[in-house]
Amino acid sequence: MARFDYLELPVSNRAEAKRFYAEAFGWSFTDFGPDYAATMSGDTDLGLDAASDKVAAPLPVIRVDDLEAAQAAVERAGGAISVPIFAFPGGRRFHFRDVDGHELAAMQPD
Repeated sequence: MARFDYLELPVSNRAEAKRFYAEAFGWSFTDFGPDYAATMSGDTDLGLDAASDKVAAPLPVIRVDDLEAAQAAVERAGGAISVPIFAFPGGRRFHFRDVDGHELAAMQPD
């Protein structure tokens, strides 16, 4: 069953965002390059994306078992693919907009 797996936030300063979440909630982050960091709890994790030029809006990420089938289902349901399937450390994902214009992503882990 598909489930929310990840929440990605665009941030203006990765170090400051890491400091804030560590101080406020005790979370620790793993760095993935100079612009990205993420919690690695194995539950619903948080990614901090300082390379994003997006409006400050969260990106909910849904974990799926079959990425291509999920993309086809999104399109059949009336969603629009905004970022085609791409690989990242740990898996592959695509971004889409739902029928109300909300941007989400679907990912399949390696």
